[in-house]
Amino acid sequence: MNENLAYQEEPREELLHGEIYMMSSPSVNHSQTASNIYYAFRSFLKGKPCRAFNDGVDVYLSENDRVIPDAMIICSKDMIRTDGIHGAPDLIVEVLSPSTAKNDRGYKKELYEKSGVKEYWIVSTEMRSIEVYRLTNGKYGLDEIYQLANDSMVVKDKEACADAIPISLYNNFSIPLEDIFYNLF
Repeated sequence: MNENLAYQEEPREELLHGEIYMMSSPSVNHSQTASNIYYAFRSFLKGKPCRAFNDGVDVYLSENDRVIPDAMIICSKDMIRTDGIHGAPDLIVEVLSPSTAKNDRGYKKELYEKSGVKEYWIVSTEMRSIEVYRLTNGKYGLDEIYQLANDSMVVKDKEACADAIPISLYNNFSIPLEDIFYNLF
């Protein structure tokens, strides 16, 4: 047997409202953005009680819902088990793909809200933007849409763009948008 073929990655799938959804391989921009966010989370959280996780870790939210976010932060260590996270992460990041955008903006957003995820990011690599939803009194409100300034914007719009995105879990934690969308095509 060829050793290169010995390792076969299992297909990735999520369980949403009891139905299995197969996940395709992410694009280069999708993967790069998710990695950039995870790296920023991991670097800041080193030595702190919360932990960062990247794509590939199952999150069990109910009997009928198992998701695989692109990045997340977990502050309750008792939710972390060898097979994944059991309970609501404190922050979840989903990077949009054409095949997942409808669920990321619809069912998953409602699921994360109902499950008690404190902060939810929907990231568009195409628009170089991040929608941040924060949980208040059990409901998500759109906190802000952060967009990386670009040359096609008029001066007024460029000036309105924030340079960094604050993470609500820590008062002193923000990530420059330039770092999140670094090295994209």
